[in-house]
Amino acid sequence: MSSLQNSSLLFPSTTLKSAISVPKIPSIRLPIIPKPQNSSNLVDKLKFNHGNGRKPPQKNETFINPKSPNSNQTLQLYAILEAVAERIEMHQNVAVQRDNWNKLLLNSTNMIILSATTMAGVAATSTGDSSHLALNLSSTLLFTAATGMLLIINKIQPSQLAEEQRNATRLFKQLYKRIETTLATLDHSNRSAISVNAIMEKVFALDEAFPLPLLGKMIDKFPSRFEAPIWWTKSETRREGNGNGNGNGWNEELESEMREIARVIKGKDSEDYMKLGNIALKINKILAVSGPLLTGIAAVGSVFAGNGSWGGIVTAMAGALACTVNMLEHGGQVGMVVEMYRNYAGFFSLLEETIESTLDECDVERRENGEIFEMNLSLQLGRSLSELRDLARKSNGRDVDEFASKLF
Repeated sequence: MSSLQNSSLLFPSTTLKSAISVPKIPSIRLPIIPKPQNSSNLVDKLKFNHGNGRKPPQKNETFINPKSPNSNQTLQLYAILEAVAERIEMHQNVAVQRDNWNKLLLNSTNMIILSATTMAGVAATSTGDSSHLALNLSSTLLFTAATGMLLIINKIQPSQLAEEQRNATRLFKQLYKRIETTLATLDHSNRSAISVNAIMEKVFALDEAFPLPLLGKMIDKFPSRFEAPIWWTKSETRREGNGNGNGNGWNEELESEMREIARVIKGKDSEDYMKLGNIALKINKILAVSGPLLTGIAAVGSVFAGNGSWGGIVTAMAGALACTVNMLEHGGQVGMVVEMYRNYAGFFSLLEETIESTLDECDVERRENGEIFEMNLSLQLGRSLSELRDLARKSNGRDVDEFASKLF
């Protein structure tokens, strides 16, 4: 008894707890049974599916009728968009390639000219007959090769070709963005006003102004007269807008302002860049002729170089001058400068023609909105609206010393 009492004192019944743990039963999610649909809707769907094999239209879903002219026009715009994107990629790749041509050909011809000049100088001081003949022959061959290479390089002007492709890439990107904006902003009911033919004409005009191939279609790098390229169409210079019946944003003051801006562009910006382009073209012609002429003189002089004759001196001087001229022409990328001036002159010609064609439209309701037209012109010239109006007031039939553009 005493032992039982002691054990009950040591281990009271209140301290005994169950140590058995029961595992939790995982929760099972039963699939939600959809609510029964209305029998009438179900019958309509069955009839629809049985009739044409398509699902019925939903509330927020729109369909384009493939037989409508708007959908065909949309597909045509997307096809033009793909073609423009491909042209952008092609012109970018060709621009990089022709820029590499300019660098590699410049370095190669300079190394050939310098090597031939060195050989001619060594031959002028040599006394042995065999070494003298070998050096003369080697320098003559190198100068002849340099002359032929310079004739080809100066004919194609790789730096100018690269600049042409860069300009083409920029203009094709502008056209790409314009088509994207047209597709995004106009709904299907208003796309009948879009002229797919006008956009295609714009693509072909860019192809003609900036050709990719060299043979047959390459732009003449040394024309008799400096002219600006034309990459726009007549329809592009006259953009029609939707008149609002309230003058369409045009008034006499705005028309007078546009006429003054066009006069400043023609008298200052276009004329200045035409003068600079003519100067750059003349310099490029002189350098293009001087390089092969000097290497040809060096090739003839290297034949008579040796034993302290004047042939060695003439060869060394002609070779050094030819290397310098080649560096100035292609290292300085004079052809690229000519193309840059051509592009700027074309840009101002486009602005001038756009303003004139817009003002020639007597019906203001058929013009582009006047406020939008003024804003676009100010952005293209790099001027605020107040600066543009101040320039028009300063001009007012008088000659001003200020250029219309502040961008370039």
